[in-house]
Amino acid sequence: MKTIKGPAIFLAQFCGDEAPFNNLKDIAKWASSLGYKAVQIPTWDNRIFDLDKAGSSKDYCDEVKGTLKNEGLEISELSTHLQGQLVASHPAYDLMFDVFAPENVHGNVKERTKWAVDQMIKAIDASNHLGITPMASFSGALLFHTFYPWPQRPAGLVEEGFKELAKRWKPILDHADSKNVDICYEIHPGEDLHDGVTFERFLEASKNHNRAKILYDPSHFVLQQLDYLQFIDFYKDHIKMFHVK
Repeated sequence: MKTIKGPAIFLAQFCGDEAPFNNLKDIAKWASSLGYKAVQIPTWDNRIFDLDKAGSSKDYCDEVKGTLKNEGLEISELSTHLQGQLVASHPAYDLMFDVFAPENVHGNVKERTKWAVDQMIKAIDASNHLGITPMASFSGALLFHTFYPWPQRPAGLVEEGFKELAKRWKPILDHADSKNVDICYEIHPGEDLHDGVTFERFLEASKNHNRAKILYDPSHFVLQQLDYLQFIDFYKDHIKMFHVK
């Protein structure tokens, strides 16, 4: 704990169309006035961050860092929760999750998934331009609808689901490795990675990919009646960032 820095704040919950929440400079000033030292930036919100520019231009990323530095802030991580969700989505949730993507891919799961993967690649490149190693995301969910054991799951379904999940993420994880970026999956209800066992199954399916890490948020463990302290003992080597609520 002697090396912990902060506090930092995740800006996603606060971005909006009214000042000071509609542009990076003003929301940075607001966060700094509350005593925060860093911000986690949602990469899907163009009001404060242009992912297309950030993924292709280090100069743009330097401008972003400069804007924050002027307010005494730095970037703790980039967040790709919404894009990560769409890397792997069960058809039952397609209508709900369409809102996470541009209108031109609504109703077209194949194109929406391609968009999500492209977004992840751009965010990895942006993290590299910013000099940030950890990046927050969701795993997506192909299997979570089978969480309750009724109706009974066919033999082999879970294994096949994690195999497919790892297959979708492997090119992204490989690109992350080439850019020195860790993808930190938030262990979260509704995701296929929602506890220690499911994280281990994903690790196994991805052949223990060295860039698959954990975003730890104990609030989700309380809701699932899991031991959030023991989890740290078991998975401390994989935890690279955390949320607190």
